Amino acid sequence: MPSAVDPGDDLYIAIKQISQSSMGSDYIDQLIPIMKDARYSNQLQYAFDSFANDRESEIERICNANHQDFVSSVDSLLRIRDQTVQMSGEILQLNESIQESIEKLATQKQALVDSRGVRQNINEATQALNACLNVLRLANQVQDMLREKNYYAALRALDELQTIHLKEINRFKIASLIEKSVPQTQDQVREAVKNDLSTWLYRIRESAQLLGEVSFYYTDMRRTRNQERAEADPRFSKFKLNSAIELVADETDEFDVLNNEEAGIETDFSPLFEAMHINETLGKADQFRMEYAADRRTQKDLIIPTKLNLLDEDCSDLSSLLESIAGFAIIEKATISKTTSLRQQSDVDELWDSMCQSAIKLITSFLHTVESDELLLKIKSRIALFMLTMEKWGYSVSAMNDLLLILFSKYSELLKQRFSDDFLEIVQTDDYMPMPINNYEEYDKVVSVSWYTPDKTREELTFPCVLPFSQMYPLCCIDIRNFLNQIYLFSDDYFQKSTIVDETLRIALDDLLCKQVCQSLVDRLSSQYPGQIVQILTNLEHFETACVELQDLLFQARSSPSSNAPITLSATTQFAKAKKQASDRIFELVNSKIDDLIETADYDWMAAKPAVEPSEYMLELTRYLSNIMSSVLLALPTQIKGFIYFDALSHAAESILSLPLDDGVKRITPSAVASFATDTAFLSSFVNSLNNPILMENLDELTQTAALMGTDNSEEFFDIAQRNRKYGKVNQMKGAILIEKVQEGAQVASQSPTVASKASERFGTLGSRFKMGRG
Repeated sequence: MPSAVDPGDDLYIAIKQISQSSMGSDYIDQLIPIMKDARYSNQLQYAFDSFANDRESEIERICNANHQDFVSSVDSLLRIRDQTVQMSGEILQLNESIQESIEKLATQKQALVDSRGVRQNINEATQALNACLNVLRLANQVQDMLREKNYYAALRALDELQTIHLKEINRFKIASLIEKSVPQTQDQVREAVKNDLSTWLYRIRESAQLLGEVSFYYTDMRRTRNQERAEADPRFSKFKLNSAIELVADETDEFDVLNNEEAGIETDFSPLFEAMHINETLGKADQFRMEYAADRRTQKDLIIPTKLNLLDEDCSDLSSLLESIAGFAIIEKATISKTTSLRQQSDVDELWDSMCQSAIKLITSFLHTVESDELLLKIKSRIALFMLTMEKWGYSVSAMNDLLLILFSKYSELLKQRFSDDFLEIVQTDDYMPMPINNYEEYDKVVSVSWYTPDKTREELTFPCVLPFSQMYPLCCIDIRNFLNQIYLFSDDYFQKSTIVDETLRIALDDLLCKQVCQSLVDRLSSQYPGQIVQILTNLEHFETACVELQDLLFQARSSPSSNAPITLSATTQFAKAKKQASDRIFELVNSKIDDLIETADYDWMAAKPAVEPSEYMLELTRYLSNIMSSVLLALPTQIKGFIYFDALSHAAESILSLPLDDGVKRITPSAVASFATDTAFLSSFVNSLNNPILMENLDELTQTAALMGTDNSEEFFDIAQRNRKYGKVNQMKGAILIEKVQEGAQVASQSPTVASKASERFGTLGSRFKMGRG
């Protein structure tokens, strides 16, 4: 197709140069401005189409010129191919002929080879069979050794079989089968050893209680020997069991707890050693240690029962528990000493702590069933023996100390309750009479148990006699001493909490004395019998003395030597207060009786004639005062007795003085004054006969008042100097009231001269009587 563009056109030339250039970028830069120009866009496309048509025409022209040569070349190639196919057929025929000859020769050679191979195979099969039979024989021997419990020999045979004999037949299937069975056989060996060890563990668990029992027996023997040494040589008394001195002194005694013919104990550790050796050989030592530890933990749990009978007098259940724990722990200690790496001390201590805590929890949970202090003391004794035994084996028994504290608290409460009942019964059943003594034997018994210092020496006594206190005092003293001994019994063996013992004893004893003795005596002060109150007062005084002695005794006997602080019982103060209450009660009863007697006084204050004899109430009053001095108050100490008598006379004087001062008495005649003065003089004479000037001072106000009422010169009372000299004890207000009443009575009496003259004579007689009384 003719080109519409001039060949010389710039666009055509540029496109042709681009097609011939190896770097299109040489001329593309020239076309970019043309391509961007809209005027040349159609011309550029047309120039490209023209260039492409020219190229196609040129290619077609070249192909038309060489067509014949190409056809000839194809014919030649076809002929050559036919000839090649013909030659290939001939070659195949020749190859078949050669192959037939080779097959015949190979058949003959194979027959020869087969005959030789069969003979060789027979020989090799015979050798292999013999080797396999030998291996089977060794394998059967291993099983026989297992049945004979020859475990280590079985393992060595198995190892020899695996390392030597199986390598000889490793090309046979039987070798792989036996090789696969080796681990199973090893497991059989390990399982058999484990079964034997389990049997051994069961046996030692069954014999653990016997082992613990023998250990307790040996500890008790050591304790007896230690006590004998202390008795023979006091220097050993300060060294307790398991101390260094005691262990050295007792080291000559050879006693093997684990192997003792007398006790029938023989502890063989061979199964354990064999199990350790077998597992170590199998490379499972760590696994064996874990399994053994698990087995021992399981056995530990089986030792602790779910129930515990603490009410048995022989403590058989508790003994079995403690003996089993002791036997188990002793086996653990022996295992550590006989092996190198099987048991760690931390593992053994963990088991020990666990057993102790379980035992403490079990004992504590059933402790509430025990209501006898004697049984509780037996329980404590078994636990202390257990602690002494295990301390000898190097175990820490600090956890059991907490249990002993619980036991001691329970023991002290039970003991306190028992003695509380005893004290209460003694106080309630006492006759509150001075204690009669018939002979020296009774006297010595009472003095030996009581805190009592007699007024007379033993040689000065005459029987029968009476002691100032009643029977309750020595009985309570006996109970106090028994209580001390019972409390200290708990701390004799192993109990180390001496400070707690001392403090508990002090508090409990104080409580018993205050509540059961002192308070019971105070409660009985409500009695209306002065004699009983006097006896209670006497008992209280002796109890106060006993408390002082007890304070010194507790200080000297206390378990803890580190404390030097004095011991003070609050009961001492309580008894002193109770003494004051008893004294007040005696005052109250005596004064009440005095009031009753004085209330019977029937003075006729307007009497025309004076009484010749003392009034009846005055006779009764002096008789009563005399009787209580010689009988009721006789047992009291002189100081208390004098104080009570002083108070009684003082009260009597005040009560008598209050009679004329009564508001109902408006006038008092001279005759009534004379009668009053007669009674006052009689009382003064009675007191004077007691030979106690201090008692006379109680009557000073009464006698001076009576003298004032009978004086003719009452003006002296209103003169301070005269009053202080004659009437110093008379109350100024009371004296003035009485003078007024007497003056008014005298005025009434003056109306009758007879009465006045007789009154004058009576006053003269009274004056002489007052002089005699004061003299």
